[in-house]
Amino acid sequence: MAKNNKLKIAIYWAASCGGCDVAVVEIGHNLLKLKEAADILFWPAAMDFKYSDVEAMPDKHIDVCLFNGSVRTSENEHIAKLLRAKSKVMVAFGSCAYEGCIPGLANLYNRGDILTRVYQETPSTENPDGVIPQPHCKVPEGDLDLPEFYESVKPVGMVVPVEYSVPGCPPVASQVWGVLEAIIAGKLPPVGAVLGAGDRNLCEECERVRDGTKVKQFVRPHEVIADPKKCFLEQGIVCSGPATRAGCGRPCIRVGMPCRGCYGPPEGVKDQGAKLLSAIMAVIDPEADVEQLVSQIVDPVGTLYRFSLSDSLLQQIKWQEAEKK
Repeated sequence: MAKNNKLKIAIYWAASCGGCDVAVVEIGHNLLKLKEAADILFWPAAMDFKYSDVEAMPDKHIDVCLFNGSVRTSENEHIAKLLRAKSKVMVAFGSCAYEGCIPGLANLYNRGDILTRVYQETPSTENPDGVIPQPHCKVPEGDLDLPEFYESVKPVGMVVPVEYSVPGCPPVASQVWGVLEAIIAGKLPPVGAVLGAGDRNLCEECERVRDGTKVKQFVRPHEVIADPKKCFLEQGIVCSGPATRAGCGRPCIRVGMPCRGCYGPPEGVKDQGAKLLSAIMAVIDPEADVEQLVSQIVDPVGTLYRFSLSDSLLQQIKWQEAEKK
């Protein structure tokens, strides 16, 4: 605690879309309560802070750091390690920091393929010389250094130790405030806990009816008029509810869209994609051509591992194999 009895908090945005910073703002009038209880020492997405401000702080000076975004570049890694050194408690805030999220799908490709696609192949790119950004470059004004673009995306917990994780893409505002209240009150659970979410899977809280219907065809949400009272999965619409942690309040399902899976796997599930695949196989009509039926699922990796590829067993095996070479 500071001498003024206020908590010292930092909020940082690494490789992500910025939605988690918006989620903090969406706590609305509770921002005033946060201001009363805490001093925000570092939040570059919202205010003018410099890395040198953090570097000048004593170690463990920050009480709690909410780190959102995955680690994609050397800059992301450097700041993650810097904030870890300066913080007593590090929180992987949001799906990118927690499990890699959408940026993690880039792990299906290597660094060279990504840079070639972005800087040479996209329809809107005009780059006749085929220039690819380099970490170091000399220009008339002097030497320029860019962060190194890493071969793969990692959740922050694979780079530095974290005490807690908050799932969601982004976390819903009510849960964000719940987490902040627990921090302010000093009532955090044991280290390693997932904050701002439940332990069960989303299906256990979903009001849609499941009657055991078996699926003979998979469709995308825009291709049918779904029954608003019936389980999405039993209508042949892939819903990640069986493999996703509850606690978000089901905002997607309440507006007629299936769960995307952004709150990560429920308690006891090691691989969200494998769990979802198991749930999909369980609703398939036993007389159906399984191979033909599963082929109707567009982008299977992006569907099963939309938010969790970087933290999946598949990714861990890939990294282990790479280390052997």
